[in-house]
Amino acid sequence: MKFLLLFLWTVAGVAAAPLGLTVQDGVLTKDGCPWRGIGVNYFDCFLRTLKDSDDTSYENGFRILAEHRIPFARFCATGFWPKDMALYQTNRTEYFRRLDGVVRSAQEHGIGLVPSLFWHFACVPDLVAEPVGQWGNPQSKTHAWMRQYVREVVTRYRHSPAIWAWEFGNEYSLQASLPNAKEHRAPIHPALGTAAARSERDDLTFETVRVAFAEFARTVRELDPDRLIVTGDSFLRPSAWHQEHENNWKRDTKEQFQEMLAKVNPDPVSAISLHLYEEDRQRLAWAAELSRRLKKPLFIGEFGVAGEGPETIARFQRLLQIIRELDVPIAALWVFDYKQQQKSFNVRPDNSRRYQLDAIVGFNRPTQPPP
Repeated sequence: MKFLLLFLWTVAGVAAAPLGLTVQDGVLTKDGCPWRGIGVNYFDCFLRTLKDSDDTSYENGFRILAEHRIPFARFCATGFWPKDMALYQTNRTEYFRRLDGVVRSAQEHGIGLVPSLFWHFACVPDLVAEPVGQWGNPQSKTHAWMRQYVREVVTRYRHSPAIWAWEFGNEYSLQASLPNAKEHRAPIHPALGTAAARSERDDLTFETVRVAFAEFARTVRELDPDRLIVTGDSFLRPSAWHQEHENNWKRDTKEQFQEMLAKVNPDPVSAISLHLYEEDRQRLAWAAELSRRLKKPLFIGEFGVAGEGPETIARFQRLLQIIRELDVPIAALWVFDYKQQQKSFNVRPDNSRRYQLDAIVGFNRPTQPPP
């Protein structure tokens, strides 16, 4: 009912504050006020119910996050493999009924969502039987499919307060302009719907990635004028500039790093996306400097440490300290309730990594109102 009332309120033309996260003069804001906090990655909360309609375990997951006052969750908002999108292609009503369930549950529990719409870089090109490199061609079937899905998802959920930001995909720039690209082409699993073979036409370049990011952001911005838009990228490789310009692994200077980071977060992308798994304070400080100059807040879409024991705890605490010291406005822990990484990253309140949830609560407490 709340979902419907909010929709009617909006379409009736009544003035309302922008929903979700926005950027005002370089400052991340929510409900008109500066906002800072840490959430989690809930990677497969939709994938589970996409594969099995009876699996609504996201209900319990969002309940747990709400109990721990975790403000938001980033998640994969399509299938990972082309085969995962069979329901979308054959029964779109049922596909969106299942995605509706995730969004509605998050809203009911007061959890914000950052849907990542094209997580795996080869999924959409494989769906339309094009090489992965067609991400660089705005006239391609890949872009047409992307725009169609963006329009369907954004128009469906743009009136929901559960949606905090829109994200393109996951770590595309790590695949870009690799000197050994042949060794890192998208995996081949025809049973999962992938292409049966790959070639140099499947190699991503930084120019390809920039085109894809910009076209995605423009499509979103036509439909949603305010919400945060992010790419979902990781930290660039330390040699990104040299990869693009010299086809080698030589380490970039500060200026080269910042030049490349600006290019892979093109307007109208409204934040600078990074993933942080090492204590790379120097480059994070460089990114923060660029963030202030471009007036695009940093968005650390993933951070975390693998393993268990005292050294893992110490490394995790150091990452949190870096995020705090550099005043990063928003970050998301990798990863909540993900069984496939039980021995490495999975964080739950009933396993040995529960201290990470507690640490996030402590980090967020100064910036959140009392219950």
